[in-house]
Amino acid sequence: MKFLQLVGYHGQTSIRTECIAGLTTFLTMSYILAVNPDILSQAGMSKESVFTATALASAVATLCMAFLAKLPIALAPAMGVNAFFAFTLVQGMGLSWQTALAAVLIEGVIFIFITLFNIREAIVNSIPMSLRYAISAGIGMFISFIGLKNAGIIVPNAATFVMLGKFTPVSILAVMGILLSGILMKYRVKGALFYSIIACTIIGIPMGVTQLPEHFSLVSMPHSMKPTFMQFDFSHVFSVDMFMIVFVLIFMDLFDTIGTLIGVTAKAGIMDKDGNVPHIKQALLADAIGTTFGAICGTSTVGSYVESASGISEGGRTGLTALTVSGLFLLSLFFAPLFLLIPSAATTGALFIVGVLMISNIPNIDLSDITEALPAFVTMLLMVLTYSIADGIILGMLSYVVIKLFTGEYKKISITMYVLSVLFILKLIIG
Repeated sequence: MKFLQLVGYHGQTSIRTECIAGLTTFLTMSYILAVNPDILSQAGMSKESVFTATALASAVATLCMAFLAKLPIALAPAMGVNAFFAFTLVQGMGLSWQTALAAVLIEGVIFIFITLFNIREAIVNSIPMSLRYAISAGIGMFISFIGLKNAGIIVPNAATFVMLGKFTPVSILAVMGILLSGILMKYRVKGALFYSIIACTIIGIPMGVTQLPEHFSLVSMPHSMKPTFMQFDFSHVFSVDMFMIVFVLIFMDLFDTIGTLIGVTAKAGIMDKDGNVPHIKQALLADAIGTTFGAICGTSTVGSYVESASGISEGGRTGLTALTVSGLFLLSLFFAPLFLLIPSAATTGALFIVGVLMISNIPNIDLSDITEALPAFVTMLLMVLTYSIADGIILGMLSYVVIKLFTGEYKKISITMYVLSVLFILKLIIG
């Protein structure tokens, strides 16, 4: 029991609940084990090495979250940032992946220092309450949209940007997952989202969605990280390009992580009465350590995952949930073929239901005050429309500062918010 207390377990939940929550979180985010190596391989990196780096960095970062912050939040290489790494830095700017990896390392080290000096914590505490609730609701909408997009329920359209996709085996399975998750939740089935994922994976076999390889090997030894381990190129470290790259990486990671921490802790009901995230310094430090360690192993920026909300919906409230996720990431090193069987359509239901649950924070926003309602709406809507938690937060906070400033409520704006606004504008100019 003393060991469990090290991860914040207090007996108000059960060990079984926390473990199921961790398993649910892991399953809803396990796609990163397949997606991240695929994306970074397009930058010229070894797919096998990146797979091992992804699993190991995720395990270590989430372990830090469990013991340092004692929160039910999992970490892994961040989606969006990995695409920025491969398609913008390497393919777009022509940098080597070794140079891009050096930028990630520098970003991680900087994050450790600004976290230790409470700069990141000060930024989080400066965010107004209305925006904190909007961030939580916006993340719910965002991850629901991700689930619908990945399943082909929502598809691109040249004229209208998005439209309803055709009914395919993938989209039909995803819809079944959404409905099954909702039905199980209604009946208060513990582990509802987890059981829905397993059921949809099995149902997906005869539908042709869950692909069974011809020669299926359940267990395999971890691939070597030698091709990517400590492969840094610091020859451009003092260039203007490197400064701009690190600057953009910091902003992308900072506000994705802040948004996720606020969103999932609000959903878990573990914020304090003033809306502050408990152990936030330690949580941010876990993120910074994860990014630094991940760069050493050979993967892009590590961040907190919004999919953690799925485990929280299953009752996860302590670091024991994160500890479970960490253990499963380590286990995945040996069972890669098994985890790659779970299709994204099987996790759509979990993502969608989490979105439904997270919009419960909207009534906490003072919608009768346009200076509170407008920035909150901007935050929620633009997270989805820009496909970026960070951009939604940035635009929401900028609109908050502007509307408060020009309606005579400038005293409600903190100095930190003013400073951030200037940095936001610079970030938007830089692109």
